[in-house]
Amino acid sequence: MLTRLHERATVGEQVFTKLPQDGQASQQAVDARSGETGRSRQLPSAGRLARRVVGSSLLEALAAPHGVDRYVELVLPGFSLRDPRAEVVAVRYPTPNSLTLRLRPNELWHGFRAGQFVSLSVEIDGVRRTRCYSPALSEHARAELELTIRVHPEGLVSGYLRANARPGTVVELAQADGEFVLARTRPEHLLLISGGSGITPVMSMLRTLCDEGHDAPVTFLHFARREHEVAYSAELQELARSRPNVRLAFVYTRERTGGADRHLSRAQLRRVDRRYRQAEVYVCGPPGLIATTRALWASDGHPERVHSESFLPTRVVASPGEAHGCVRFAASRIELAGEAMTLLEHAEKAGLTPAYGCRMGICHTCTCRKLTGQVRNVNSGELSSCEQEDIQICSSVPVGDVELDL
Repeated sequence: MLTRLHERATVGEQVFTKLPQDGQASQQAVDARSGETGRSRQLPSAGRLARRVVGSSLLEALAAPHGVDRYVELVLPGFSLRDPRAEVVAVRYPTPNSLTLRLRPNELWHGFRAGQFVSLSVEIDGVRRTRCYSPALSEHARAELELTIRVHPEGLVSGYLRANARPGTVVELAQADGEFVLARTRPEHLLLISGGSGITPVMSMLRTLCDEGHDAPVTFLHFARREHEVAYSAELQELARSRPNVRLAFVYTRERTGGADRHLSRAQLRRVDRRYRQAEVYVCGPPGLIATTRALWASDGHPERVHSESFLPTRVVASPGEAHGCVRFAASRIELAGEAMTLLEHAEKAGLTPAYGCRMGICHTCTCRKLTGQVRNVNSGELSSCEQEDIQICSSVPVGDVELDL
């Protein structure tokens, strides 16, 4: 759902405020971001009472079959008894092919750890579309959320957000997820490596460390095609100038810069961090960057020091003889020949529209019950022939006949 808020409203303990017009005092915006408008500070008990009333079993019964949320959101789009939602409070365009959304979640949002991702949903032409994005703010910025999104030429959701997201827009969220996170005990030596839009989770890590006053060495190495495509260039340079423990290096793969390496290598690592072998490494970007990073540390005997996340789907490579049999969708009574592609792609080819988010086997939005058959996980390579099991159809390929409850 993508909706505009027009008026301030307090329901339960959720506060959404229309952004102040030019010339108004900025304190209203500050108070709204913290969820502490004058009225909400004065009437906390009234807010809790309203939430209990709206969420009562009697009202739920009277609102059946749709539930209270369905009706209240017609007046207050940001309200939900159960689901986290967020209001867009600012939009900017840091590069020609990206946008940054500053969001204020409702109180059902539980926050995130630096490096995690969040599933964001909007309604486009009557269909709910979900995509995964990594927050870029410090994990200590509980009142707000920042998503910097690369706008792909064929990107349905990213293109829609660029054209339609405005202050006051409300989007749906899922709770943050993912295991690509900083260790609770912060490492004594860190190397943050990113490529392209993979900058956002490691930017969150760096901002988090800075908020904590972390003073151990941190090297930030970012790869971009061109200089003007770096979303956080100015802020990164300022952090490197103001914090003696932060070292920064940019590499532009489509520009020639003094004959320097344009792809990750040992020589390049030595230039940016002489002690790189001892560093705990967090890398996010295209598969090639991650594979090279892992290979370098594995050859040194320390593969466990590399923590990674890719923002591109794994390419499916079917083993000889695997791409055969039939894929059956039991609930839809559709059957088609198995091919060397994921079960999500089989479903889409059959004209079905299953829910999905990341298309990489990370967010679990596409989880579906497999009734019978054997599948291979394209990320791990593992085979599974268990019946009546839940699988992620975006990262599973059929091996012989497969039947799904879809």
